[in-house]
Amino acid sequence: MKKPILTLMLGTLMTTATAAQAQVSESCQDVRFAEVGWTDIQATTGMARVLLDKMGYDTDSKTVSVPIAYAGLKQNDFDVFLGNWMPSMASIVKPYVESGAVETVTTNLKGAKYTLAVPSYVAKAGVTSFADLIKHKSQFHGRIYGLESGNDGNKIVENMIHDNAFGLRRFRLVASSEAGMLSEVKHAVQNKEWVIFLAWAPHPMNTKLDITYLKGGDKYFGPDYGAAVVRTQARKGYVQACPNVGHFLNNLTFTVDMENHLMDAIMNDHKSAKDAAKAYIAKHPEVLKGWLDGVKNTDGSPALSRWQ
Repeated sequence: MKKPILTLMLGTLMTTATAAQAQVSESCQDVRFAEVGWTDIQATTGMARVLLDKMGYDTDSKTVSVPIAYAGLKQNDFDVFLGNWMPSMASIVKPYVESGAVETVTTNLKGAKYTLAVPSYVAKAGVTSFADLIKHKSQFHGRIYGLESGNDGNKIVENMIHDNAFGLRRFRLVASSEAGMLSEVKHAVQNKEWVIFLAWAPHPMNTKLDITYLKGGDKYFGPDYGAAVVRTQARKGYVQACPNVGHFLNNLTFTVDMENHLMDAIMNDHKSAKDAAKAYIAKHPEVLKGWLDGVKNTDGSPALSRWQ
């Protein structure tokens, strides 16, 4: 007995739907990000999550310290980390990369920098290099303000203190969060006090505060005022197991100006990272073409189609 045409059509549609739903394996449906307490990584992770959510993935991010982020990638607690600042993180990431536990996907930002800085009124008073710091120890109260414990920049400063580089053994590192450190810097600037702190670009501090990056720290922070790149990394085998997400991550690159805008929205407009990302996309939809080129939604359709 022949089946009615309607039954055959429904069967075909159900088969097609089932096939579409099977485009992404269950193990790739959830994308887990490691995030550290820095606004730039909040911004880039927020952007990645907005785009992946739109494709049909389920994303999650947890804020942890840098050492825990890498331990989590190794132990399969996380899939992706967008915040590998190089060369400052070289000593932390080296054993994970050399063992194959963590793999580099791409460089997601060029033109960054990371080193010590002072307010520009301090630079005008004669502190323009690392060698000048010891001459003014009392004015700095012997303190260098850093980030959270375990941070790569902190480790660099601690190494300098240990090595007595530039006479810094007489200084001590004050560890804090990004927000805590910047609060100390802003308070010092308001009172025209002297302060040394970890500074980097991209970051709104470069436009909101008049600061000067110190020269002469090439041995520890790298040349050209700590010139840096930021890399996207994933746990071992993740890109091969989840090639669509891997292709997307390879496409996902940023500029310093873009991140400055995203970070400013988070820090000064008090937007969530996701809301900042959505607002940026609404103003700059042209960025989607490069990011989503060759990328699929979880149902197999082109990722760009859901933004048109």
